[in-house]
Amino acid sequence: MPSIIGPVKVTSVSGGIINFGDTFYISPKGTGKASLGSGGANTGNVINTNNGLNATNTIDPDVTDQNVSGNS
Repeated sequence: MPSIIGPVKVTSVSGGIINFGDTFYISPKGTGKASLGSGGANTGNVINTNNGLNATNTIDPDVTDQNVSGNS
């Protein structure tokens, strides 16, 4: 069913999908991988992390982690 939308300002799109109108199925696909140490991905206004000895295992013996295929 069609809809009426008001003024829209899109400032930035980074790896996403914007759709206006009728849609049956949207399936965005993407993968990412990060190796972060203790407290490395904390977000917020006030962060206090007290870390002792830290070691991040970055060894990855498998060939693929998450395959993305189909409808690409």
